[in-house]
Amino acid sequence: MGNIVAIVGRPNVGKSTLFNRLTETRNAIVDEMEGVTRDRQYGKAFWNGKDFSVIDTGGYITNSEDIFENEIRKQVILAIEEADCIVFVTDVASGITDLDQAVAGLLRKVDKPVFLAVNKVDTGDRQYDAQEFYRLGLNELFCISSINGSGTGDLLDAVVASFRKESDEEEDTLPRFAIIGRPNVGKSSLLNALIGEERHIVTPISGTTRDSINTRFSKFGYDFNLVDTAGLRKKGKVHEDLEYYSVLRSIRAIESSDVCLLLLDATLGLESQDLNILDLALRNNKGVVVLVNKWDLIEKETNTTRDYEKLIREKTAPFTDLPIVFTSALTKQRIHKVLELANEVYNTRKKRISTSDLNEWLEQTLEHFPPPSVKGKYIRIKYVTQLPTNFPSFAFFCNLPQYVKDPYKRYLENRLRESFNFTGVPIRIFMRKK
Repeated sequence: MGNIVAIVGRPNVGKSTLFNRLTETRNAIVDEMEGVTRDRQYGKAFWNGKDFSVIDTGGYITNSEDIFENEIRKQVILAIEEADCIVFVTDVASGITDLDQAVAGLLRKVDKPVFLAVNKVDTGDRQYDAQEFYRLGLNELFCISSINGSGTGDLLDAVVASFRKESDEEEDTLPRFAIIGRPNVGKSSLLNALIGEERHIVTPISGTTRDSINTRFSKFGYDFNLVDTAGLRKKGKVHEDLEYYSVLRSIRAIESSDVCLLLLDATLGLESQDLNILDLALRNNKGVVVLVNKWDLIEKETNTTRDYEKLIREKTAPFTDLPIVFTSALTKQRIHKVLELANEVYNTRKKRISTSDLNEWLEQTLEHFPPPSVKGKYIRIKYVTQLPTNFPSFAFFCNLPQYVKDPYKRYLENRLRESFNFTGVPIRIFMRKK
């Protein structure tokens, strides 16, 4: 189960720089584009053998010139509700401000680990000045410099140590399917269409993550948990932050699932927010089935379905190997097909290919198109093996792994897909030194 770490604090204290350092990205945080789940706001991090998600709440403030206290308050409340632990960033150069005190006031009441990071501490004097921040009453503080990274190791050690133990994971071996998508595309209607009137077959089991409810589904020969996402429990105080909220919920649902059912609205087509949510699922290595909902509202001609499908694949490129179903939650059109495909993708994601089959495949693949030489050096791929991860990943052993470029890796991926059928599942390819 993924842990979520939220970075909070007033503007210009270095939240984004810290976010970039933790997620090892160098994104232009200053772009003013509207929208959600841009990389600048959500990223994956890895420390001491633990994977976790990092959310930079600062990315969500729109009018950053005149920030009011309640804008920050909203962010902090959202972080408190949805994250597992909170990093509160302050700035030693400007000392404690009223806004810092307001945020600290909210965080002192929280029953979750809160880590106070005093940023821009890059000299001995500043180390001394930082002690003033104990006045905020938040236990231990960490002196960091997010620009050069000093102190961030200690901070991360403490953050990772606070994660909850993953003991309650084992008892549930059922596949987990999450219905994801933008607000108002019909996620609740689809859930109800699947569950139908036969409520007694369905038992809502509260998921291991707070607020991700798993609904057990066992009929028509299927048995799995539906991970329910945004839209089913609307909270009054965040109605104006619906986008932000739905992203946090999507992250939760995606991380706790095996296969994501990405719901699109047929009347709107595939929009940038849908692509962002798809990207989240792929980056988390989850299986994906695309469901085009409200298909009953579309005027049909001979090739409508085919053209629509082509359009979707053009937009999701380079990842086009996706099952697409045209459905209607209202009329229950092709609901069984949805279950069938979700199940297929789930099994595909667990598929293991023997090393001997892989190497036989490799021989033919290299014969057909060997890696291009780089700077007069020839790349020789010796053998390939599937790694023991819970999604398909393959290690190719060769003499010069650093020279194998992305286009060739994509070629290998496409050949793997053709030969072994990995529809709906992202594949990871690693080049290793022989």
